[in-house]
Amino acid sequence: MERPLDYLKNLNQYDWLIGYNSRQFNQIVQELYLELTQLSVYGTSPKIILAEREPLRFLASFIAACAANCSVFLCNPDWRTQEWQQVFDLVQPDIIWGIMPNAPCPMPHAQCPMPHCIMIPTGGSSGQIKFVIHTWETLVASVQGFKEYFQLKQVNSFCVLPLYHVSGLMQFMRSFITTGKLAILPFKAVETGQILNIKQSDFFMSLVPTQLQRLLENPELTKWLSQFNTVLLGGAPAWNELLEKARFHHIRLAPTYGMTETASQIATLKPDDFLNGKISSGEILPHAQVTIHNQQGEILTSNKIGNIIIHAQSLSLGYYPEIWENQYTFQVDDLGFLDEQGHLNIVGRNSDKIITGGENVYPLEIESAIRATQMVADICIIGIPDKYWGQALTAIYIPKKLNTSALEIQTLIKDKLSKFKIPKYWIPQQNLSRNSQGKINRQELQQIAREFLQNPIT
Repeated sequence: MERPLDYLKNLNQYDWLIGYNSRQFNQIVQELYLELTQLSVYGTSPKIILAEREPLRFLASFIAACAANCSVFLCNPDWRTQEWQQVFDLVQPDIIWGIMPNAPCPMPHAQCPMPHCIMIPTGGSSGQIKFVIHTWETLVASVQGFKEYFQLKQVNSFCVLPLYHVSGLMQFMRSFITTGKLAILPFKAVETGQILNIKQSDFFMSLVPTQLQRLLENPELTKWLSQFNTVLLGGAPAWNELLEKARFHHIRLAPTYGMTETASQIATLKPDDFLNGKISSGEILPHAQVTIHNQQGEILTSNKIGNIIIHAQSLSLGYYPEIWENQYTFQVDDLGFLDEQGHLNIVGRNSDKIITGGENVYPLEIESAIRATQMVADICIIGIPDKYWGQALTAIYIPKKLNTSALEIQTLIKDKLSKFKIPKYWIPQQNLSRNSQGKINRQELQQIAREFLQNPIT
């Protein structure tokens, strides 16, 4: 398999970084690679924290670290002191690239238990940061599966997602590995109409649902978005109203299913299927397999809901610093089924399941029904402890209009949902905290609910 510097040589003849200087990128890679190889002469494989804010520097540092067989930990430069403390206690880095507040001076530590690895953060929305262990080979396997699935020789990417996150990093990897073009722009810049001069029909773009929602609120940006070859949508569940709006505007949407542990998507619905009205996470990509199991571990047939088991060449090795015993099989927290066409359909997260009055309820179904009323800007369903019901369904939502009452929303959904699925408590908020992937911190919402129910608004 080709290594990072081999791919860089393939790109030397191209001006592939749109909006940045490709030659400057190459120069930074070579300088940092030389610096790291000199360190390696002393028999150590440095642990590097990579928290560069500037995209060119971040990507050049990443390639240099991979080429020099170092262990590199991708980090969010906007983490707070408590989060950084978690990271330093766990990693004990030898080198820090990037600027961060209150960073302790790095000191040489013991050899990394798994040198030559790429550590990608996950779990920040729950307050506990973990690093998923990947290798250059697992990331390349993901790119090859993507390339084969979409039948492409080159992948051109327009990236508005954080590069330290798997969804941003893999857009870079697809362009880098296939000698495609890469455009990088902060999402806030796109929102304000600062658009790079590219031919959208040649590019893939990746968005999370909240970003898609915001772009579709602007007619000019909606038209701009509709000209992309494919708009990959993932990171968090999308709601039906959003998908319908994207379909109405002929956005070539490709809803995806994947995670940091699988180096981004392992299932994707192709844009033509989406525009023709199909609703699912699509077919499984060539580098992966998915089976659905019951609680006894037996494989289920089509249309039967069960636990999702993933087998993939892009599967991670574990969570730093622990290596999984079985590195080829991964049971995720999600429940779903495969339909007759082999398309993956997600029902909800097992850990989000709420048991109320002995009934199993999945928040996604209720959230979708409430969003369809078009009376809320955002919504999250949680279960709070209740002495009668076990858990009481609680809707924490942002009303679109200040005078919208919970009773009005309940009236609109009572014919759509069973009685036990109607939330008992309704808590209006001005905003719901979501991370860069659109995922919500449910622990934080539990606290909001507890405080509200102790001191309800009268």
